[in-house]
Amino acid sequence: MPAMSAHCCPTPSQPAVDPAYRRALWVALVVNAAMFVVELSASWTSGSLSLLADSIDFFGDAANYALSLAVVGLALSVRAKAALLKAACMAGFGVFVLGQALWRLRSGTPPEALTMGVVGFAALLANVGVAWMLFRFRNGDAQMRSVWICSRNDAIGNLAVMLAALGVFGTGSAWPDLVVAGIMAVLALTGARSVWRQARAELRGEPSAAGLAHEHAHKHAHAHDHGHAHHHPH
Repeated sequence: MPAMSAHCCPTPSQPAVDPAYRRALWVALVVNAAMFVVELSASWTSGSLSLLADSIDFFGDAANYALSLAVVGLALSVRAKAALLKAACMAGFGVFVLGQALWRLRSGTPPEALTMGVVGFAALLANVGVAWMLFRFRNGDAQMRSVWICSRNDAIGNLAVMLAALGVFGTGSAWPDLVVAGIMAVLALTGARSVWRQARAELRGEPSAAGLAHEHAHKHAHAHDHGHAHHHPH
């Protein structure tokens, strides 16, 4: 008796694909790909490590959204494995930025504050829009949760980049830019740990806290619809 698969999914076949979720992923993919190009160019012209880190983050997120579109609607185990891959990418990004920040502590020069602030604000608008689109999917499985975490961390990181621009402008030194780059690296590492833990739990067949909340809401809605049908005779 396939009790495990029935427990993991609300239906015995593949889980239903929400068209709104797929559309949101496509929009997020286009936005992140465009912002990657913008921030990569700005990071080279301004010499900002935090902008470089954010551009790499945009590139990684665009790849993540493409991966999400490839696995959405597939079995839970496939989606959980995709989330494991994304968690590894997030962790790799965090380690890379931390290493760059430590190296630039000795040889870094102050970046251009104006470019940092303007591009950081544009990136914030882009990420807030994406995070708003994905907000209602944050309590889904590990795959949906990883997408939400990426967008949330991006918006927080953009605010930090803007604060770093003010710090660089006020102090004339590179350390605010390096501190923010380090903060973004820590966000990536903590987000990776959260996604990794939930994905591993789903592969073991253990319901996560987010998954339990999602399943409870689904059962409650199903019970409500079932009771409503009984009160209306055919």
